[in-house]
Amino acid sequence: MKESVWKEMIAHCKKELPYEACGLLSGKNGVAETIWKMKNVERSPVSFAMDTTQLQQTLKQIQQNKEALTGIYHSHPTGIAYPSSRDIEYAHYPEAAYIIISLANQKPVVKGFRIINRKVIPLMIQLLHD
Repeated sequence: MKESVWKEMIAHCKKELPYEACGLLSGKNGVAETIWKMKNVERSPVSFAMDTTQLQQTLKQIQQNKEALTGIYHSHPTGIAYPSSRDIEYAHYPEAAYIIISLANQKPVVKGFRIINRKVIPLMIQLLHD
């Protein structure tokens, strides 16, 4: 993940407090190069949902940019950086990394996972200077 994307993602999550923030990450060769901030239509501190029209338009734009979906991120304002049962249930993109940003403590905790057939597999996130 590009360092600029990392910083922008954390800033977006902090800005949306007390609600969960959400968005998409795209790029090439598995590297998150572009951030797409999405609207959490639930406006909830414990859940998120993306607007289907905005989601479809964004996925189309990612394709037009000749990029691929590399990640889906959201924040846990008061929870840990681990997928909730609802996060696992609604994980429909096995090719994407699921990035969770915990804002429960002063310093954000960011962790990545693959979620395939309800199985959570931890990922290592590597930051690339841009």
